[in-house]
Amino acid sequence: MSSEKRIIANFVVPPELSDRRLDQAAAELMPEHSRSRLQSWIKSGALTVNGETRKPRDKVMLDDRLALDAEPEAQVSWQAEEISLDIVYQDEHLLVINKPAGLVVHPAAGHADGTLVNALLNYAPEVENLPRAGIVHRLDKDTSGIMVVARSLIAHTSLVDQLQTRTMGREYEAVVVGTLTGGATVDAPIGRHPQERKKMAVVASGKPAVTHYRLVERFAAHTHVRCKLESGRTHQIRVHMAHVKHPLVGDPLYGGRLRLPKGTTEELREALSAFNRQALHARQLTLEHPETGEILTWEVPLPEDMVALIEALRKHARELETRDY
Repeated sequence: MSSEKRIIANFVVPPELSDRRLDQAAAELMPEHSRSRLQSWIKSGALTVNGETRKPRDKVMLDDRLALDAEPEAQVSWQAEEISLDIVYQDEHLLVINKPAGLVVHPAAGHADGTLVNALLNYAPEVENLPRAGIVHRLDKDTSGIMVVARSLIAHTSLVDQLQTRTMGREYEAVVVGTLTGGATVDAPIGRHPQERKKMAVVASGKPAVTHYRLVERFAAHTHVRCKLESGRTHQIRVHMAHVKHPLVGDPLYGGRLRLPKGTTEELREALSAFNRQALHARQLTLEHPETGEILTWEVPLPEDMVALIEALRKHARELETRDY
């Protein structure tokens, strides 16, 4: 438990942790804190055993008393910025937002400010005490949609665990090039592209990655699909759909040059040419609340640009049908 100003916790070593290293036992008892953070508290004397300072590798015994009295240290050094957020849900543990396309999630080279993290530090200053300011999963800059941010250490630990155990449900909508005949599963490992550093690719040495997709609507030369992730690799849907020769419309990295189908009207040509981001939207998120254990689901509608793209494709398909009759 933690007071507003300090992190206070007291534990008695149970039988299963007897004769374990202090840092290991502390990690088991306080999984919401990172191992390196616990080790620094042990070394500084903020975490004691029976009132005495110990070393991280010292063993603890049954019924030893562990006491923590530490000051939260800021985990991030970025600046708070007043950037508006589209908040879908919030409480003391969670912040669920609908991220617009174009917003970078995390400060990095070339994007030191104007990011979601800068906005979070302004809206919920408490996230500065969390690893990565509470960010547990990301959406690419030009992917829109729903994502969750941790506001407490309890939430951070729980969300990371749910992502690792694949119990967090994430569903996306995408518009891909080509007409698909049915849904399928892409099970192909993803790793860094062997030649191009900015790209990911399906490579034998990559990490396991599984994407399920099913059809929502088929057009003349494109398909609206819904994707579910079993894993969360960088650019996963974009890489997997390109791998099965159906890249996302507008994808600058994996889409290749703009391909216009036969019989493309001027209106559709303009709609496809003007869509200059990957047509990908995080539609739904399901997770277990870190405190109550309740299963929660949120959904956000498609953004205007994807709605307009789908309508243009639908109109074109109708026109071709009429022409064929």
